[in-house]
Amino acid sequence: MAAPILNVAFPAPGSVSRGEQFLPRGVGVPPANGQSFASLVREVTQQGIEAGNATELEGTKSLNKSTDIVDVVTAVTNAEVTLETAVAIRDRIISAYQTIIRMPI
Repeated sequence: MAAPILNVAFPAPGSVSRGEQFLPRGVGVPPANGQSFASLVREVTQQGIEAGNATELEGTKSLNKSTDIVDVVTAVTNAEVTLETAVAIRDRIISAYQTIIRMPI
């Protein structure tokens, strides 16, 4: 016989550890040594800088005629996508901050 839905979704209090008590079955607690938000932002920023440097390098190579125009366009497109992603993340962070500020105390 199948277990009732409530017993599957919300197990008995003694059957799970304290950290998992509010999570549905099959969802684990994130590891304590996971990546912090600051390191994530640092990594994304570094990738953006590297994309910009690659674009400048390809642009310089195109002036010397030592590279194909396709490589230059690819590097510029990559830098553009990286910049658009950074701007979208910034906008979401600002929006979340404004939402938090508007919350009643």
